[in-house]
Amino acid sequence: MTPIAASIGDGDGGSAGKARHVAIIMDGNGRWAKKRMMPRAFGHKRGVDTVREIARAAREMGLEALTLYAFSSENWKRPADEISDLMGMLRSFIRSDLEEFVANNVRLRIIGDYQALAPDIVELIDDAIARTAANDGTTLAIALNYGSQQEIARAAARAAEKGPITPEAIEAELDTACLPPLDLLIRTSGEIRLSNFLLWQAAYAEMWFTDVLWPDFKPAHLAEALAQFTSRERRFGGR
Repeated sequence: MTPIAASIGDGDGGSAGKARHVAIIMDGNGRWAKKRMMPRAFGHKRGVDTVREIARAAREMGLEALTLYAFSSENWKRPADEISDLMGMLRSFIRSDLEEFVANNVRLRIIGDYQALAPDIVELIDDAIARTAANDGTTLAIALNYGSQQEIARAAARAAEKGPITPEAIEAELDTACLPPLDLLIRTSGEIRLSNFLLWQAAYAEMWFTDVLWPDFKPAHLAEALAQFTSRERRFGGR
């Protein structure tokens, strides 16, 4: 099955231009492992390798921001051993890759309530954010303990404390307020849904769905999605 392209709205009468901000729902680690008769943890480990590869490719392709859906607020429903494996891999990823972020001018951001994670993970994240804060290259935003409905509710509550609730006021309070507007949302593994990810931000984003499982997703797939993005027309509700 070829990648499925779907966009919200129906074009702006001209080329979409170059994407600045891409987000990816990284789906399919478990199915990738099952196809190989391996435990889910094996798929998650290969998925982390893909994160590294795609993050490097995003920087080389000149993206201003790449947002990855790593752990949702609903993922706490998974078995305890799988959650423990995921948290262990998160620790390892930060420890092993932080120096590369620093060396390559990558800024790390976290969206979601990461402060609710284990204290040692929070400390690692805070240190990584602080050490990359001055970097002005590609921003790698990781969604941890993230749910878009909760994000919107928090943003609306903060906006209400400051004055009238308007779309602009809510947007200014979103976790992604420091990032460029979302241009393109990608989901791997053949699923065609948003899974409570960037619901507000995706209002006029283009979407690209592929059957490729996340551990098999390569820079060539990202390049294909970006090429298709540039060929689209975006109207943002206009004619």
